[in-house]
Amino acid sequence: MTTIVSPFTATSTALEVVEGCDLSGRNAVVSGGASGIGVETVRALAHAGATVTIAVRDVDAGRRVAEDIVRSVPGALVQVRALDLADLGSVDRFADSWSAPLHVLVNNAGIMMTPELRTALGWELQFATNHLGHAALAIGLHDALVEADGARIISLSSSGHGSSDIVYDDLFFERRTYDAGAAYGQSKTANVLFAVEATRRWAKDRITANAVMPGGIWTNLQRHWDPEVLTAMKARTAAGELTVKTPGQGAATSVFAATSPLLEGIGGRYLEDCGEAEMVPDIVDGVHGVRSYALDPANAERLWDVTQELLDGARR
Repeated sequence: MTTIVSPFTATSTALEVVEGCDLSGRNAVVSGGASGIGVETVRALAHAGATVTIAVRDVDAGRRVAEDIVRSVPGALVQVRALDLADLGSVDRFADSWSAPLHVLVNNAGIMMTPELRTALGWELQFATNHLGHAALAIGLHDALVEADGARIISLSSSGHGSSDIVYDDLFFERRTYDAGAAYGQSKTANVLFAVEATRRWAKDRITANAVMPGGIWTNLQRHWDPEVLTAMKARTAAGELTVKTPGQGAATSVFAATSPLLEGIGGRYLEDCGEAEMVPDIVDGVHGVRSYALDPANAERLWDVTQELLDGARR
């Protein structure tokens, strides 16, 4: 299996990645496209000519972003539709109302390190939002992805996956003490495993999925961090002890996965800094590498079956 290496680096921006790329006539959906790296993902795909749908809970915020992108990108085609990933009914309504071929699905939205919160179905919120909602969305949009003939799914993961494999006997912290970091890590491992199994399961449909680690970026994602920890981290960044990307740089790997010819027909990979990450026993410097359990095919198949069972049960 050939390792994916590209001419882009950790400092490349999303707009640099799509330079010379023509996505005219192609449709893309970006969940959470109204904030953080989602905005720059939408901007780059629209710059390349794609018709991009921002899928968000806050439709008004989505419209403001869409208007800004249309002003800054001549000819940009950007629309906004409501989507709440923690509400399975909302996900189903979005998927059921979609009626065009879907060439690119960027499962970008996410929450991080939240207090212990649950959905109406009793699911732990980080796992429900980051994994189950996105899995339901992709499965619901399967026919549209098939129609695109060569569709790509981009699954936003994180180096945080290194803090937890999938704990199948207690997915929702019903028996163990809730740990916000472990809950986030489990959900990010699930994002990688989804890409592995979706690629295997949907190979005949010419659908591929890759997981991406955007890098360290200061966005609204850190809003649930301990304020003292966040202040200390930002001080270290200001002192040059930590390297942080801009939102445009953070979106680059997502856009690379969505557009690069190097990934034509290739899926089930974990990408960072616009290239393929190395498998490691521990995440290096808290940022680099992918753990073996996140790419394990048997683990991916098991999670898919558990996910489908949960989704089916919720709809009964």
